[in-house]
Amino acid sequence: MTSDILSGKKIILGVTGCIAAYKACYIVRELVKRGAEVKVAMTQSAVEFITPLTLATLSKNDIIVNTFPNQKEGRGLNTWHIDVALWADLFIIAPATVNTIAKIAHGFADNALTTLISARRAPMIVSPAADACMYESGINLENILKLKKLGVYILDAEIGELASGLEGMGRLPEIEKIMDAAEIVLSGHLRDFEGKKILVSAGPTFEDIDPVRFIGNRSSGKMGYEIAKAAYLRGADVTLISGPSSENVYQEINKISVRSADEMKNEVNTQLEKNDLLIMAAAVADYRPKQFVKQKIKKEENFNKIELEKTDDILSGIKTKGKNIVGFALESNDELANAKKKIESKNLDMIVLNSLNDASSGFEFDTNKVTIIKRDGSQKNIPLMSKFQVANQILSEIIKL
Repeated sequence: MTSDILSGKKIILGVTGCIAAYKACYIVRELVKRGAEVKVAMTQSAVEFITPLTLATLSKNDIIVNTFPNQKEGRGLNTWHIDVALWADLFIIAPATVNTIAKIAHGFADNALTTLISARRAPMIVSPAADACMYESGINLENILKLKKLGVYILDAEIGELASGLEGMGRLPEIEKIMDAAEIVLSGHLRDFEGKKILVSAGPTFEDIDPVRFIGNRSSGKMGYEIAKAAYLRGADVTLISGPSSENVYQEINKISVRSADEMKNEVNTQLEKNDLLIMAAAVADYRPKQFVKQKIKKEENFNKIELEKTDDILSGIKTKGKNIVGFALESNDELANAKKKIESKNLDMIVLNSLNDASSGFEFDTNKVTIIKRDGSQKNIPLMSKFQVANQILSEIIKL
C-alpha cells in the first residue's frame, strides 16, 4: 500500500478570470481523486468563465465568491477568511491573472480571494496564465519576481498556443505538472536545487541486430524522467539524456534522445562538462550484437546465432573532475553486496538499489522501493511509493552530499 502526499490534505484552489479558468475543473477533480479536500475561491471575473455550481459539484464544497455573501440577512459576516486560511495546508492559485498577481504582490485584499490570501498561513503556489504580451510585460515579471522573493512558489507558464491564437509564453501548465508542484511544496522542498545543473539519464538502450530487430530491456524510463521533473521543480537546470521511452517530460527540460549505449556514452561525456551532477538512472544494455546486418534477416535464412560483445561501461569510463556521480543498480541476488561493489568499482558518491524481488517495484511500475547507499557506507531504505516521491527522496539525499 503506497501513501500519497496529497491524500488527506486541505487545499484552497484560487481561480481567477481568464480563459484557462476551465482547467480548474480538472485540477479539482485530480486533487479530489487523490484524496485531498478542496475548497474553491473565485474572483468575480472567474465567474464569467466557469460557474461556481460546476466547481461546487466537483469539490463537494461551497464556493467562495463574495467577501460578504449574506450581508443583507446579517449572516456570513464572521471572520470566515481567517477560519478558512487556518484550515488550509496549501493554496494553489491557478490560473492566476496579471491583475491578481499584482494584487497579491502589493498586498491588496479587495475581493474574497485576495482577502483570503492576505490571511494565509500555509504555503502557496501561484501559476500565472495570460497572453504572451501581458505575461512578459515588465511590470508583471517584476510582480512575479517579488512573489518569489516573498517565498511564494511560482509555477511558471509554458510556451504554447494561446487563446488569442498566437504562440508564446503564457499557457497554463498541464494538470500533472501542477500536481507535481503541489507534492513538492507539501513536502517542504521548494527550490533547494536553485542554481544547480543536473544531468539525468533515463530509459533503456536498444542495440540493433538488423534494421527491424534489436536487443533491449524492459525499462520504461519512468524513474529517470521523474527524477528530472522533480529536480526541475526544485529549481535545477536539468538536461535529460533518454533512450527510447514513451514517457513525457516538461518542456523546460533539455531532452536529448539517444538509442544505443554508444550514443548515450558520448552524450553523457559531452554533457557532464556543463553540469554539476550526473544521476545515471538509465538501464544501459550490457551487450550488443557484434555485427549489424544491413538487410532484414529473413526467417528462411535460418539465422539462429547472434554473436554478442560487451558495451562500454559508461560510469567506469567517466573522468569525474569533482563532479558528483550517482548510479543505479538493479539486482536479483546479493543485492546490497553487489551494489556496494559498484560504488567502489565505478567511483560513485551514491548508488540507488532496486531489487527484482520487490513487488510493484522496478521496471514497468509507477511505484518503486529502493535502498540508497552512500560512499561512506550509510544507507536509507525508501518504502514503496510513487516514483515521483522516490525521486524526491533521492534528491534530498543527494543535496546532503
